[in-house]
Amino acid sequence: MQRNKITVTAKTSPLQGSVDCPTLEFEYGDADGHAAELSELYSYTENLEFTTNRRCFEEDFKTQGDPRFLFIETFFPPHPPHDIPARSRKSPKQSTFGECDSEVDVLHWSRYNCFLLYQMGTFSAFLELLHMEIDNSQACSSALRKPAISIADSTELRVLLSVMYLLVENIRLERETDSCRWRTARETFRTELSFSMHNEEPFALLLFSMVTKFCSGLAPHFPIKKVLLLLWKVVMFTLGGFEHLQVLKIQKRAELGLPPLTEDSIQVVKSMRAASPPSYTLDLGESQLAPPPSKLRGRRGSRRQLLTKQDSLDIYNERDLFKTEEPATEEEEESAGDGERTLDGELDLLEQDPLVPPPPSQASLSAERVAFPKGLPWAPKVRQKDIEHFLEMSRNKFIGFTLGQDTDTLVGLPRPIHESVKTLKQHKYISIADVQIKNEEDLEKCPMSLGEEVVPETPCEILYQGMLYSLPQYMFWLSCICCLWPKYLGPCRPHSKATVCTDSSSPHRSITVLQSMKLGIDVNRHKEIIVKSISALLLLLLKHFRLNHIYQFEYVSQHLVFANCIPLILKFFNQNILSYITAKNSISVLDYPCCTIQDLPELTTESLEAGDNNQFCWRNLFSCINLLRLLNKLTKWKHSRTMMLVVFKSAPILKRALKVKQAMLQLYVLKLLKIQTKYLGRQWRKSNMKTMSAIYQKVRHRMNDDWAYGNDIDARPWDFQAEECTLRANIEAFNSRRYDKPQDSEFSPVDNCLQSVLGQRLDLPEDFHYSYELWLEREVFSQPICWEELLQNH
Repeated sequence: MQRNKITVTAKTSPLQGSVDCPTLEFEYGDADGHAAELSELYSYTENLEFTTNRRCFEEDFKTQGDPRFLFIETFFPPHPPHDIPARSRKSPKQSTFGECDSEVDVLHWSRYNCFLLYQMGTFSAFLELLHMEIDNSQACSSALRKPAISIADSTELRVLLSVMYLLVENIRLERETDSCRWRTARETFRTELSFSMHNEEPFALLLFSMVTKFCSGLAPHFPIKKVLLLLWKVVMFTLGGFEHLQVLKIQKRAELGLPPLTEDSIQVVKSMRAASPPSYTLDLGESQLAPPPSKLRGRRGSRRQLLTKQDSLDIYNERDLFKTEEPATEEEEESAGDGERTLDGELDLLEQDPLVPPPPSQASLSAERVAFPKGLPWAPKVRQKDIEHFLEMSRNKFIGFTLGQDTDTLVGLPRPIHESVKTLKQHKYISIADVQIKNEEDLEKCPMSLGEEVVPETPCEILYQGMLYSLPQYMFWLSCICCLWPKYLGPCRPHSKATVCTDSSSPHRSITVLQSMKLGIDVNRHKEIIVKSISALLLLLLKHFRLNHIYQFEYVSQHLVFANCIPLILKFFNQNILSYITAKNSISVLDYPCCTIQDLPELTTESLEAGDNNQFCWRNLFSCINLLRLLNKLTKWKHSRTMMLVVFKSAPILKRALKVKQAMLQLYVLKLLKIQTKYLGRQWRKSNMKTMSAIYQKVRHRMNDDWAYGNDIDARPWDFQAEECTLRANIEAFNSRRYDKPQDSEFSPVDNCLQSVLGQRLDLPEDFHYSYELWLEREVFSQPICWEELLQNH
């Protein structure tokens, strides 16, 4: 029977058709709410399994008739994994929620049961079962032979990953009402996941290997969404979230003797106000260069369009933040009014676009200006390199020679230069990375005198050591899945439109229009969750590696760049971002835990199109901010990578993202625009003055940074290749020195005493004495020895 064609269309919010987007009330954090994070674990095609699991649990529980902990012991006896009966292998998918009357009860007992399961020692059994399923070659070969893969091909894997995700997510969640026993169990579980237990690799590395096997096509039946969600939460649980990162950063600066931090970036952004986006009637995807003035002469409509195109990103752009606010006099108001009337008189009112919104009234402007925080949001920073560069230019100008890196000697320089240097030093910022780079240079110059470096065994360090040799592969596949899903992986993806189906929907059975709509929503939701998990995972890894050691961060960053992560992220943003953020690919009645406490209703077209009542999709906005932060980390202070943004014409793509009125997203967009303005040319800066003004107001200042004029000495294009090559050489030297431990190093002492060398104990294999005579005959007796030559050489 011929199948109906499935058409997938994302449901959109009414915001997309509006002239102006309201400010989005979004609070950035490590993750969404607890219920939302649990609901994203399950696809809508898995809902029918909840009823089956409940029935199985109730039958077995009545048969056993034991308390809950005895029931767990029955299904997880203290035997090796290969002796666990088949009945216990199916036990994880048996669950109970029949006694719960509300979603709060389901979440409460789910968390209680997770702590109970862990305290009974079941996680090690789940881990062994997961190893067995990963190594199941029969399932892999069976999946490779099938033209289309359904969720029935990964039942056991989905169950195991779901239970392990529930354990990690519920135990990771900290609450004030948690008992001391639960707090102790949480720390024990964190340690168990972080470090190698029982001569095994950390749990995160096992999940990374699953991602590699799936992407390489060796295991197309792996439920990749569950793997990525679990990997993200394991990394967050073991290494720590953004708040824990700030605590670790404060501790590390104190250990290195650096001044304490004066601000928290996320907290500062929370107090910022979103800027008004450009007019929606304009096509921001047009060419970045404005037409020459000769073409604008005599064309009042074109002039009107040019002026409208520069509609204020922020109503406060005209305000000088360094001036004291004083009420304007009547003469000033009259002159301002005459200027406005003169400007309006120059425009042909008949050619004005009727869709352009009228300018805000003076009352609304003054009312909103009162609420604007005084001063700039960020304290300016100055690098040591900036001070050295300033003094080098000043000495060449006034004295005629330089003193290298000496920033203390100011003899012969005029008084204003003294004041300038004093101001620069007051705002000097020494980062942890600067100290780490200096230490690496010292270790490279004096390896013998400084001795061997003591590296603390932190969870981040252990994870980096385990990822080191396969890290390029991990970064390549994560970049491809995140930004090219599902085009890149093609038929290897296990949950495509043709494969994400319930067991009742066989590949040869026609589906109704409602089932097609439900499937389309489920597929789009599936893709969004994958992008969310990978973007958050990569950002966490970069931030933790940067704090642990700068060259670990640079190594991961370089391989992300080699994997074309920069153009892939730009390609992701080359869409209607406002539509993506406000898309409603969700069905409220099918979300967990709502679907467990009530019978599944009969779906209609109206219920599918209704979605939720939220103003925007939290996970999509979260993903966009993470990708922008990731792009900032890859390009910051890297001029060759900044040129990639220019070459790929990222400016119009990023400007379109400013339509979203959310302060944090706009901040990172403006940061990306700021670092490339010096390369975009004077005409671009001239025609985008409102964007430049928004950058000035919202992005941190570097005191002697000529970002708006293009006079930076570091902007020389011939240094780009050398910059990347030098960085790569430093990274290779760091990895080789710290992680490659050759036995015969050129710095190791040599023992020249014959008796000492012959008296050393050698570790021989156990079966050596069986073949000792054969070895002696082959290596000693049968080899001719020229004693004269031997004596002459020595």
